[in-house]
Amino acid sequence: MRVGLFTREYPPQVYGGAGVHVDYLSRELAREIEVEVRCWGPQDVHNGNLRVIGQQPWDEITNGTESKFKGALEAFSLNLTQVKELENIDIVHTHTWYVSMAGFLAKKLYRIPFVLTTHSLEPLRAWKAEQLGSGYAMSSWMERTAILDADAIIAVSEGTKADILRAYPDMDEDRIHVIYNGIDLKEYQKTSETKALVHYGVDPKVPYVLFVGRITRQKGVTHLVDAINYLPADTQVVLCAGAPDTPEIADELRTKVERARQKNPRIVWIEKMVTRPEAIQLYSNCRVFCCPSVYEPFGIINLEAMACRAPVVASSTGGIKEVVVEGETGYLVPFEGDPGSGFPVDPDAFAQDLAVRINMLLQDPEKCERFGKAGRKRVEDIFSWEAIAQQTISLYRKLLEKHAASKR
Repeated sequence: MRVGLFTREYPPQVYGGAGVHVDYLSRELAREIEVEVRCWGPQDVHNGNLRVIGQQPWDEITNGTESKFKGALEAFSLNLTQVKELENIDIVHTHTWYVSMAGFLAKKLYRIPFVLTTHSLEPLRAWKAEQLGSGYAMSSWMERTAILDADAIIAVSEGTKADILRAYPDMDEDRIHVIYNGIDLKEYQKTSETKALVHYGVDPKVPYVLFVGRITRQKGVTHLVDAINYLPADTQVVLCAGAPDTPEIADELRTKVERARQKNPRIVWIEKMVTRPEAIQLYSNCRVFCCPSVYEPFGIINLEAMACRAPVVASSTGGIKEVVVEGETGYLVPFEGDPGSGFPVDPDAFAQDLAVRINMLLQDPEKCERFGKAGRKRVEDIFSWEAIAQQTISLYRKLLEKHAASKR
């Protein structure tokens, strides 16, 4: 069996959870089947069963285009490029809307089964219009066209499955399969190493609250900054936040951080996406990890933190509720999102609720240790990449058997 994985992100160009997912999944799948990855960028890798081919947008389409919709045009151009030459591919599998039309077209042109993993849904991310401008209509069309035509949709949580059926009520529920994200248990382990902390200006001797993620409306980092106003004035807060969706949201965060620093000078903002070894050090040594997302189909960062024995305070939304166990591995913060925007109905109340639960853990190191141990055990029991790859291969085989039978 040879599967074609389509993705925007692939190492070294990874900035989000979907890229992390494809990185680990592709390598785990390649232990058993042949895998060809088509991604954005200059990658060119051939390692046993794993082949990675990076491609660039068509210059004649995107050059000279400065509007926000340029990103949507780039995505569509790459989708066309990626399906031009697919040799000996038995099944295609796409990740995120950026490559969803490649799977749709591959199914039509090569007459092979099409699997689509949804890591998020465009109809539930109204703030994407801020990033893509009028291109948001294009990204929404690409996602809808592909998801309604895919032979199988992988939802990364039960919450995501429910979201799919809500966003696309015409969807046949039998085509949706829940397969969680995973974690490399050998790589993500608690360490006492603190070189990265010192390098970035974090005081290892002072307990700290940690955020790791992109600067985007979805990840809710601005709400955590607002919560700093309700924490003790000397609380060390580490914001590992980079890759802003837009210059405007980066400026907004900067303004909020500068205002919060007037009360609390112990805010450390690492304005980049750190390396995995650095992230592991940050996770391992924090007192509390905070995930204030307003929308999160799964939340792979919570797995990373739990694998490193960090207690988690996270929004009670989406797939997070299937990862973090209330009162056992951390605290889930009540979240009421506006039906239109997806933002908190009462942002100040949400910030205060975050602060209350963060403070509960800051003041109780014994509970933090207990939650950390329980989090590690939960990750080991449920979220290994080996199990997730086997579930994925099993789905591939069922689809190929069904496809072969339809030809007889």
